[in-house]
Amino acid sequence: MFKFVVLCALIASAAATSDDANAEVTRFTADVHEHGFQYAFDTTNAIHAAATGGADGDHQGDFAWISPEGEHVAVQYVADENGYQPDSALLPTPPPIPDAILKALEYIRTHPQQEEKPAFKAAPARRG
Repeated sequence: MFKFVVLCALIASAAATSDDANAEVTRFTADVHEHGFQYAFDTTNAIHAAATGGADGDHQGDFAWISPEGEHVAVQYVADENGYQPDSALLPTPPPIPDAILKALEYIRTHPQQEEKPAFKAAPARRG
């Protein structure tokens, strides 16, 4: 769990530009207990990170910063048995599925494949 906290801190500090070298932590809380952990921090240069995690290894949290272009970057995430699942308006998304593919998938769904019947019937085995 400590490694996770350090990783989030490194991500947040990597987002800071050289002008932010004198940024200060304005809020920091952390608690580790038998049922999991939680932490949160904010800095004077608009970096924020917070997370909670349970004894089962699941994590959820968020982090944010201001990009060098001045854009507010915010990411929320869940990390559980299904892996790391980030959510942000800035993450790329796949293109829409073409209409022809959607029509083909619908056709396949509504016309299930029929089992083929053998062309001939085998004769019963002889007893001898």
